[in-house]
Amino acid sequence: MSTYPRITADLTKIKHNADMLCALCAEYGVSVAAVSKGVCADERIVRVLDGCAATMLADARTENLARLKTEKPKLLLRAPAPEDAQEAVRVADVSLVSEMMSIRALGSAARAAGKRHAIILMIDLGDLREGLLFLGREAIFAAADAAKAEEGIELLGVGTNLTCYGAIIPDETNLGELCRIASELRAHTGLPIPIVSGGNSSSIGLLKRGLVPPEVNHLRLGESILLGNDTAACRVLNGLYGDAFTLSTRLIEVQRKPSVPIGESGANAFGEHPTFESLGEQVRGICKIGRQDTVADGLTPRDGDIKIIGASSDHLIVDLTRAKPYRVGDVLSFTPDYGALLRAYTSPYVYRDYIE
Repeated sequence: MSTYPRITADLTKIKHNADMLCALCAEYGVSVAAVSKGVCADERIVRVLDGCAATMLADARTENLARLKTEKPKLLLRAPAPEDAQEAVRVADVSLVSEMMSIRALGSAARAAGKRHAIILMIDLGDLREGLLFLGREAIFAAADAAKAEEGIELLGVGTNLTCYGAIIPDETNLGELCRIASELRAHTGLPIPIVSGGNSSSIGLLKRGLVPPEVNHLRLGESILLGNDTAACRVLNGLYGDAFTLSTRLIEVQRKPSVPIGESGANAFGEHPTFESLGEQVRGICKIGRQDTVADGLTPRDGDIKIIGASSDHLIVDLTRAKPYRVGDVLSFTPDYGALLRAYTSPYVYRDYIE
C-alpha cells in the first residue's frame, strides 16, 4: 500500500522551470544561484538544480549545504552568527553577511582552515529584513573596509533581499540604489566587487520587462524554479509550471456534521479564537495530515469542488458537500504554495516521491 501523506515532485517540470529561468537570466547577463531551501536540499531535486545552468547552489542552512553534492560554489543565504563561522567556512564558499562581527569571525575561521571565503555584503533597501540600511553609507563603507582588511575574506559582491519580510517590491529605483552602492564601494575600496545580487524570485517579473538595471548580474532563485512563481506579482510566470509538486493524503473520516461547533467557545489548541460561518450541515472529511506537516491555508485542492475548512496539528478538515462522493481511504491531492511546500519537506512524517 502506498505511504501517505506524500509530497510528489515532478523532476521534469522542475528542470523545465530551472532551464527556462536560467536562459531568461542569461539574456540579461544575470547568473543564477539555485536555492534548495524550499525542499530542504532534497537530494533528487538538488541533482536537477545542479544539472541546470545555475552558477551556484544556495541554501539558508549549513546542515543542508553540507549535503549538497556539487562542484559549483555553495552560497549560504542566512548570515552565520559568529559562533557558526567555522561551520560556514567548512560547508560554504560564499556567505551573505551584514555584520562586522560576522565578517571578522569568518576571516578567522577561513585563516584557520587555510581557505579564502567570499562574502556578499547585504544592503537593506527598505524591506527591513537583513542588511545594512542603504541610508547609512558610513556603516556600509566601514563594513567593506573590514572585509578588505580581513585576511582570508574576499568581498565578492553586494546584495539585497526584497519582498520576504516587508513585502517591498523590487523596482528600478531600489535596485538602482544597490547598483550605486556597488559603484561607490568599488571607488572607496579599490576592489572589483564583481557581483551585484539583485534579490530573489520577486525580481523575475521586472527582469522579463527589461527593467532590472544592467549592473545587476546575479539573482537567487528558489520559488520561481520550484513553483514557477513571480513572487512580486503572486502569479505563475508564463511558460513555467506551477504544479511541479503534489501533496496527497488519505481521508480517514467522512461524515455529515454541522458547520458551526456546538457549545461554549474558547481558544483552540494553538491559542486562536476562530469564528465559523453557519452554512448548515456539511459533508466533512478529515485528512491524514495537519499543521505539523504543512500549511493548510497554502493548499489548493486539485478537485475544485473541495474546500479547506481548517486544520489542527494532525488533521486537515475539508468540505466535501459539493464534491463527488468520497469515502474513507480515498486520496485527496493538493497543490502547495511555498509555505506549504517548505513545511511538507521539513516534516519527517511526509513521504517523498518523484516523477522522473
